[in-house]
Amino acid sequence: MIRSYDTWMKLLAASRGDIKADKCIRNAKLINPITGSIQETDFAIYSGIVIGTGNYDAHENIDVHGSYVSPGFIEGHIHIESSMLSPAKFCEAVVRWGTTTVVADPHEIANVLGHKGLEYFLNCAEKINFVDLYFVLPSCVPASPLETSGSQLTGVDLYRYINHPRVIGLGEVMNFPGVVNGVRDVWDKLILFQNGIIDGHAPLLKEKQLNAYILSGIRSDHECTTSKEAKEKLARGMTIMIREGSQTKDLSQLIEIVNEKTWHRCMFVSDDRHPDDLLYNGHLNIQINKAVEAGLDPILALSLATLTPSLYFGFRDRGALVPGALADFSISPQLTPWKSVRVFKNGQEIYKDGKLLTNVTEMPTVPPSPMAVKDLQEKDLQVPAKSSKIRVIGLIKDAILTDSLVEDAKIEKDLVVTDTERDVLKIVVWNRYFKNSKPAVGFCKGFGFKRGAIASTIAHDNHNLIAVGTDDKSIIAAARVLTQCGGGISVCTDENNVDFLPLPIAGLMSDDPVERVVDKINVLKEKTHEIGSKLENPFMALSFMALPVIPALKITDKGLVDVNNFCFTSLFVD
Repeated sequence: MIRSYDTWMKLLAASRGDIKADKCIRNAKLINPITGSIQETDFAIYSGIVIGTGNYDAHENIDVHGSYVSPGFIEGHIHIESSMLSPAKFCEAVVRWGTTTVVADPHEIANVLGHKGLEYFLNCAEKINFVDLYFVLPSCVPASPLETSGSQLTGVDLYRYINHPRVIGLGEVMNFPGVVNGVRDVWDKLILFQNGIIDGHAPLLKEKQLNAYILSGIRSDHECTTSKEAKEKLARGMTIMIREGSQTKDLSQLIEIVNEKTWHRCMFVSDDRHPDDLLYNGHLNIQINKAVEAGLDPILALSLATLTPSLYFGFRDRGALVPGALADFSISPQLTPWKSVRVFKNGQEIYKDGKLLTNVTEMPTVPPSPMAVKDLQEKDLQVPAKSSKIRVIGLIKDAILTDSLVEDAKIEKDLVVTDTERDVLKIVVWNRYFKNSKPAVGFCKGFGFKRGAIASTIAHDNHNLIAVGTDDKSIIAAARVLTQCGGGISVCTDENNVDFLPLPIAGLMSDDPVERVVDKINVLKEKTHEIGSKLENPFMALSFMALPVIPALKITDKGLVDVNNFCFTSLFVD
């Protein structure tokens, strides 16, 4: 932040004690992630800035009676769209848990709306004053050439945003084959940010392929699922983003890499956080508390959500409550588990005792959500049998990785059909951006439905219309209601009974409060259990079935994808 000479002189006077501070937080147990210590002290705030520790005269004194005070949490990698909440409602949901800064990758909305989506998010950030929203620009729109998205963003397209104050780098580079093999349009973006922050996405990449990937200037990865993988990447210079999201939970496998020598190159991130998780369980406090339960020192755990992301992103005014830092902090009555009962942003109290003390009243106009899918036909879902064996996408619990399975096809009247006894269900993807496109049809295993279907326009990263179900009528019924409302998620329990949550912002998000969105999701989840699913969140699982940059087998609107070889593959096995 650029300040005038006069502003600096007032801050100096307040820091010296020549004039009164605005606020003094009394009797605090102040967490210092720089020294790894707790200091019993007062600290003072002037004009939203920490001016020093010690006894200061202030216009307002706030006695916290020995409670613990942590710097505001910094989310280093998340897709706001995964919360199904608008940026404003997302910030309202996370600030109550102690998060005061968010670095988001908007490649979900960018894949749907392109420039309009980016500008909508950037404009939202300017309106929100109780969480600082920053962005890394999406590097993969589309995520790969194996799918159809609503937009395409080249290096030239991204250049217009490079000096925007809310833009701090390039988002996760998912096309790792393109990086390693020197594909020009991928490298145009890397070169554009060669002197800045470039986030990585390199699942299972190792040895010389990993060397080439890191050589490009990419310095982080959030896709590690084993400590062996994380240690190799850490040793070669990467910062490891330890992910614990609603769908993918890696913390228990990775926490052992954090020690006194490595902690400054590790941080906690969410990647994807579902709205019910945000409402009931929290945000980065989840990672902090789980890490402590796993044996990590509490101060070190807090450091991975405060100081280390600040160091990685080059923030000079947050991460520790030292003189000159923003007065962003949360207060917990106990060190562990951390439970924020009060949250301050720029010295202003934002959340206290279960109540949000501010909100956003005016937001930018939402761009229309594309929905070119109109005429849904059961005949388009028929699969003529060409072999007795088929490739099946195998769902893996609590992961976005999938198995590539080979199963015996159930064949009736020369058509391959679902087999609920073996949990082999039909999965369908419609292109929602171009008219008259025929759907791609495949099969998957792991959802457990005995009847009905679910559908969604949340389908990473292309966000086409995707559905999975036990019969064609149910799949069509679940999908049709979303074509009529512009996008969302739905459950069909039978042909005449379909319930849904509309998501009018790009087919991904709602501007309703988190409580209202969660109430509706809970109803839909209950209906998925009624039709046989034992998954905690089948909608989240479905959303990753169309992501062709995460091994091993996925499906997009263009067909079945062998991710390991980065190419299309046949449904049928000879």
